[in-house]
Amino acid sequence: MKLPSLLSSALIGAVASARSMTPMGTLAAARLAGRQTPGQLYLLDHPVVKLGGLALGAGELLGDKMKTAPDRTVFLGLLARVMSAGIAGAALAPRGRERAGAAVAVATAVPLAYLTLGVRKRAMARIGQTRSGLIEDALIVAAGAAMVALSTRQR
Repeated sequence: MKLPSLLSSALIGAVASARSMTPMGTLAAARLAGRQTPGQLYLLDHPVVKLGGLALGAGELLGDKMKTAPDRTVFLGLLARVMSAGIAGAALAPRGRERAGAAVAVATAVPLAYLTLGVRKRAMARIGQTRSGLIEDALIVAAGAAMVALSTRQR
């Protein structure tokens, strides 16, 4: 299935809005599985980046459940979203449109971070931090994995 031009970049930006490191984790997993992204980002082929992306993605899923976890809209949270969404958006954009893909992903991730935070806070009030976080994790990781799977191809 081929997605329209920059749709993959926008959708991975939406993933980054809720989990900043999930785009990097899913891209790292895809590269480790021998999949190639449409956009050319040689950075993603470096072993440290691949393993680091997996570690950051997993670490974020654990850290989010802590009572002391900051809101995703604090400066460092938004900065992480900008970086991760930008890299992932560029990687999932068509070759030659990497900059546009990065811009679309960032433009999607930042405003949606405020929306997804509001939804998460309402869920936390109803079912608690851990359960709401686990549900959000499942939805976001599945969406990120699906976006990367649909947007990449076997080498």
